[in-house]
Amino acid sequence: MDGSLRPLAAATLAVCAAFAAPRSAAQEVALSYTAEQAAAGKAVYDSACVACHGANLNDGPLGAPLRGAAFMRKYGGTTLDKLYTVTSTTMPTAAPGSLDRETYAALVAYMLQRNEIAAGSTPLPSDTSVLANVYVPASGFSFMAFSPYTAKPPADMPNVLERYTPVTDALLRNPPPGEWLLWRRTYDTHGYSPLRQVTVDNVDELRIVWSWALPPGSNESVPLVHDGVMFLFGFGDELQALDARTGDLLWHYTHRLEQGASPSHKRGIALYGDKVYMGTSDASVVALDARTGALVWRTKLADFRRRENVAAGPLAAAGLIMIGTTGTGVGAALGGPHVFGLDAETGEIKWTVNTIAQPGTPGGDSWNDIPGDRRSGASVWNSGSYDPGTGLAYFGTGNTYDTGPLLKPPVSPSVTNDALYTNSTLAIDPKTGRLVWAFQHFPNDQWDLDWAFERQIMRLPVRGEMRTVTLTAGKIGIYEGVDAASGEYLFSMDLGLQNIVTAIDPETGKKTVNPEVLPGDGGVQLVCPHGAGAKNYLPAAYVAPERKLVVPLAEACMDLFPVPGGEGGGGLSSGVNWGIRPLPDSDGNYGRLQALDMEKREPVWTVRQRAPFTSGVLATAGGVAFAAALDRYLRAYDLNDGEVLWETRLADVSSSSPLTYTVDGKQYVAVVTGQGGFHASSFVPLLPEQRSPPDRGSAVWVFALP
Repeated sequence: MDGSLRPLAAATLAVCAAFAAPRSAAQEVALSYTAEQAAAGKAVYDSACVACHGANLNDGPLGAPLRGAAFMRKYGGTTLDKLYTVTSTTMPTAAPGSLDRETYAALVAYMLQRNEIAAGSTPLPSDTSVLANVYVPASGFSFMAFSPYTAKPPADMPNVLERYTPVTDALLRNPPPGEWLLWRRTYDTHGYSPLRQVTVDNVDELRIVWSWALPPGSNESVPLVHDGVMFLFGFGDELQALDARTGDLLWHYTHRLEQGASPSHKRGIALYGDKVYMGTSDASVVALDARTGALVWRTKLADFRRRENVAAGPLAAAGLIMIGTTGTGVGAALGGPHVFGLDAETGEIKWTVNTIAQPGTPGGDSWNDIPGDRRSGASVWNSGSYDPGTGLAYFGTGNTYDTGPLLKPPVSPSVTNDALYTNSTLAIDPKTGRLVWAFQHFPNDQWDLDWAFERQIMRLPVRGEMRTVTLTAGKIGIYEGVDAASGEYLFSMDLGLQNIVTAIDPETGKKTVNPEVLPGDGGVQLVCPHGAGAKNYLPAAYVAPERKLVVPLAEACMDLFPVPGGEGGGGLSSGVNWGIRPLPDSDGNYGRLQALDMEKREPVWTVRQRAPFTSGVLATAGGVAFAAALDRYLRAYDLNDGEVLWETRLADVSSSSPLTYTVDGKQYVAVVTGQGGFHASSFVPLLPEQRSPPDRGSAVWVFALP
């Protein structure tokens, strides 16, 4: 299978799984192929298939695995006509369908042999009407399969996917109370649920009702729930569908990474129409059939070898799947990371927006004359937001790691060192891909304190007038509101956990930076917050009826110190590294949950605890907020005053965000565990008594009232 940028066909041997329908034993034919037939299949495989799928059938540079657990998840328990049809219509890649029927039957026989299914005395037929009654042993071992000569007991397993309905634009604009259709439930990214079965009075009765192990590794993604089905991302680019009431597996998909790509965490998936969408660790997006897990299309976005890749979750709106990429190295991602708009049905790339202003374009003179192919950063780490009112999608960008050239004064009056569009909010018209406006929150960021997190859309009074506001905060712990339609600066809120910005212009938002904390003087600077941020990708929850924002924060600083070699070395190219440390007056509590009145723009209550928060916040109409921390506790807080109402200890750190949903009228609260990357690990040195599982397990935990 080729590696072109066009969407890949649905009928490929990419790994996915679909469970077989109940069958009648009277129609079944015992599986059999001969050793001679498999040997003939091997000869054909070695000449026509090995280049893509590899000598071991699962180690090729392009093809999906034809051997092993992932292969058996797809074809075990299904009729052989499915495997035969896919093989005969897609292979060899250069000339699909070019072999005769007996040769394709021999190829299938060879695959069965390599999956340890025993040979028999009768050749495998090539007639698909016969193969439609031949079942592959679900276990992959013929002696473990149910006897084809004995009637099977009836399976009492209602398939909830049969009632699955398409996710429409109208549904996403106004989701039912019991649905969780986007990573923060709604387009405005509020992280708020109108469910109220779980309240301040009964939340202490929550009990675990089911859990499900996920692939071990970092997991920062949030599950989605629709029509009683939960869709979950797993480390290693896996996606699963579970019965949201019982936790039973419905289907399982594993994306086959291109050679040289390493798996990484993702921060969300998307539902749209009859498909579920996932970004991959080789810079692609895949669309799967939501009912079966079958691959519908795959679109390659960028070259991961140039360190442009995908970490954010997709945003589905206006017939498109929108997703941003990251560029994490100096000179990485030629031309900069991008926001892509893909046709939701076909995967065709309709438009791209470059997040780094190039020479000769608006903002191109803001990079201190750094050549276009040396500009880097402005990564899109999180999912975007969408406002049907303005018709715009909003994405946030990060800083650049190549800070050294920007630390120097501008080389001429005609250029600046602001570095657009780092640390900016980008408002994009999904219909055209036009960048309607951009607002840069923090130019020339020398501390890796990016503003790449959630963009929340809300109606707020500003100077006596109701405005639609796009609200966001950077790691520095300063919230800012800009007009959602125009990008006009409206206000800032400093949460008091930083020592970098000394003043903010109330009309423009321009910030005055304390020169004493700039790197480069050869000394050690105390800088607050730490590079992991007072605020980070962990999203806040907004309770619109009360105009109350509940924010997970961390109280920590860093010592910024020079490294041997000076400029070009260290974590940033200005020649410095950072070491985490407590605030100068710290009492040993590093976690802060703070509620803010967004009308008055002042704190309502603050809860402090030793363990920094590692999850986003879920707020509910029952008056309860949920959040998890580095000590592995998931806690419920009273939205009125922050009192802890309930807590339970999880098997691992949660680096995701809690969600809540209903099935058959019953409310559930769920959270994914699997300690994330940079954020959670950054605070570990502050809490030497806290130990996380060394093998980095991952699971989803689901709670409900008795």
